[in-house]
Amino acid sequence: MALRKALRHFALFLNKPCVNVRLLSTYNAVVVSEFGKELTVQEQRRSKLGEDEIRVAVHNCALNSMDLLDVNGRGYDKKGIKPPFVPGFEISGSVLELGSEVKGFKVDDRLIALNKDKLGGLAEECVVSVKDAFLIDQGMRYENCAALLDSYATAYLALNQRARLSEGQVVLVTAASGGLGLAAVDLAANSYMCKVIGVCRTEDRSALVREKGAWAALSFDKSHLRKKVKELTSGAGVDLIFEAVGGEVFDAALECAAFESKVIVAGFASQQIPTIRTSALLPKSVSLIGVSLTHYRWAKLDVYRSACEEVIALFRENQISPHISAIFPITKLNEALTYIREEKSSGKVLIDCRLSAAQAVKFPAQEQKQ
Repeated sequence: MALRKALRHFALFLNKPCVNVRLLSTYNAVVVSEFGKELTVQEQRRSKLGEDEIRVAVHNCALNSMDLLDVNGRGYDKKGIKPPFVPGFEISGSVLELGSEVKGFKVDDRLIALNKDKLGGLAEECVVSVKDAFLIDQGMRYENCAALLDSYATAYLALNQRARLSEGQVVLVTAASGGLGLAAVDLAANSYMCKVIGVCRTEDRSALVREKGAWAALSFDKSHLRKKVKELTSGAGVDLIFEAVGGEVFDAALECAAFESKVIVAGFASQQIPTIRTSALLPKSVSLIGVSLTHYRWAKLDVYRSACEEVIALFRENQISPHISAIFPITKLNEALTYIREEKSSGKVLIDCRLSAAQAVKFPAQEQKQ
């Protein structure tokens, strides 16, 4: 450790960008050896760092719905990915090493990153592009930060960039107890001061949605959703629908639209992409709008980065707060995947990627209530 510290300070003295000298050439990571099979922790050889890349010591990695698709070979935007590979893309951690062209970061800086192009987040360390890395303050917990960017930046783009949401509007959010749904509820209720109606799978999730700021929370019932929303809105319907489920949920939510309302399509958690009769949009002059954080990254990098930075600022100012359902050690990654598949989670599930960390599963939301 003393030698590493001395070498690091010497490199800084010389003002060289690649300032961290590694004493080891391998690290541990979760590996998908075969689609649909149990994942294992394996030793990986460290790759050479590109000039615009950052090597990160990973503290936490969030598990998202796309990760479940990736490990089963069903990720719709990663058709070329083949085993063996290291999954995971939403991480928090600290800088180990910088590429020669990286500016604005230094060794030991704390950061969060969305590594959707490269993956590799479920590991002790991973390499990310500087385009996808964002500095965080010392006082911001790694756990909270790992649960922040993907859901909240997507919701922010939807509500701000696309829907142009304004104070006092009525917003219907489907899958409101999930990571993306809770982010939309949190932003709409607490940053935009809107009346939010959250729709959940079951009644027991409603309390969480109300705690996050929802004006009302409903359990999903296709035959009664429209009636309940009409009662809540005195027959007017909602100004904005934030929909990320698809299937029959999309169809039922569309019936709740007010005149000149907007429908944001942010995903298809049910894996059932609805068939939309465009004629159904005409009577109420409904606008149908899609949003994808990943595709903003490819098409409009400045907007993508601005959305992520705005979300970090809102979190720093305590205007928003991600909900963490459970934190699993990396050695129990398969248990974490089962926990999500069995629909036991709400908000985000995280993996602690440090092998030195305690091996017990943590349930932060439950612990806060005790």
